[in-house]
Amino acid sequence: MSEQLRIILIIIVSVSIFGLLIFIFVKNYVKNKIDYLVKKEKKKLK
Repeated sequence: MSEQLRIILIIIVSVSIFGLLIFIFVKNYVKNKIDYLVKKEKKKLK
């Protein structure tokens, strides 16, 4: 039983770390894209 529990915990931790990395990557990508579009729009209005 403890072997199964250990494997389940390793899987949960691995998936959590992977999900966190993907979340950070997507967040930064979206932030950069929004900043770029805002700058582009400001230039267009001038």
